[in-house]
Amino acid sequence: MLVYHRARLRPLEPDTVETRQLRFLVEQRRSFVDQRTAQSNRLKSALKQYYPQILEWFDDPTAPLVAAFLGRWPTLEMLQKVRPETLIRFFHEHHCRRQELIDQHLEQIRKAVPATRDPAVLDTSTVLTHWVCKIISVLNQAIADFDERIRPLTKAHPDYFIFDSLPGAGDVMAPRLIAAFGTQRERFSNASQVQNFTGIAPVKEASGHSEWIHMRWACSKFLRQTFHEWAGHSIPQSEWARAYYHQQRAKGNGHHAAVRSLAAKWIRIVYRCWVNHTPYDEQVYLDALRRHGSPLVTAIAKAAA
Repeated sequence: MLVYHRARLRPLEPDTVETRQLRFLVEQRRSFVDQRTAQSNRLKSALKQYYPQILEWFDDPTAPLVAAFLGRWPTLEMLQKVRPETLIRFFHEHHCRRQELIDQHLEQIRKAVPATRDPAVLDTSTVLTHWVCKIISVLNQAIADFDERIRPLTKAHPDYFIFDSLPGAGDVMAPRLIAAFGTQRERFSNASQVQNFTGIAPVKEASGHSEWIHMRWACSKFLRQTFHEWAGHSIPQSEWARAYYHQQRAKGNGHHAAVRSLAAKWIRIVYRCWVNHTPYDEQVYLDALRRHGSPLVTAIAKAAA
């Protein structure tokens, strides 16, 4: 790089303290979310072996209600010995007051059959479940603490109004998008540089008559994940994004390839909003698509019919 590409090197100019702080916080928060997902998968695997009913009764095994439930009744045998009044009181204490749902749980508990009675499996699984629930509880607290620290930094950021206007951004993705773009407008000359830097733009390799297009590997995985996840969230929130996604799937692209293609299109839009200090307006973009005769207009009309 120093010998052959010296002209392409630029001095490092750090972004504002607030923006860098926000970037570090959202990256660390995501690492805790990934750890919670890993522990959640570990918990599900253990429960499938000896207590699969928990996965049927509760939608989210990482919820505090599930940890408290397993803490009180770590096996089905112990649970079925409990009086209905005790279970009803437990659900009420944990803010579950829908009588219809409680009655359904009571009936399911009464009819449940243990997956195994092997003491070796039960003893080791209950110990594992106990500590995994403890770990998940700590991770939940850590994520909540990061959220409390991220929220004021995000709302005080001078570009918050831009990223808050994006469909599907919300409280989690908006700060990550702010951290991805930063405040230095001179950092990127065009939207293509953002696409390359974040890893959303694919890489084309050619040799002779062969050509290969693949996902970019030399990039920040966190930034690529950020735009990929946000593009996925935007599909149910934006008419044109939904139409574009289905258009890409109709061409034979897989789900993730279609979402990356949508993310690349979003980057071009957000880059212009960011450079011009303008919030995103869905109607303005739809009007632009109509003026240019985009095929997405027909796709949107068909979806609405």
